[in-house]
Amino acid sequence: MNRPQHRSLLTKREREIFELLIKDYSTREISTKLGISEKTVRNHISNTIQKLGVSSRTQAILELLRLQELSIY
Repeated sequence: MNRPQHRSLLTKREREIFELLIKDYSTREISTKLGISEKTVRNHISNTIQKLGVSSRTQAILELLRLQELSIY
């Protein structure tokens, strides 16, 4: 019997952005790397912060690590 797959809290783009944030990329560097505006990067970060019910990027990263949505390895 197959187990149900884990449904991620993050969209593909949110995951890409937070994976770069934990590698210490700036908003500008992320926007350049992904070919999107800095405002779009900030919007994705804000949406994720709101989704998680936290108040900062750092708290979002810690919560995503705790939930195993991100890995630092």
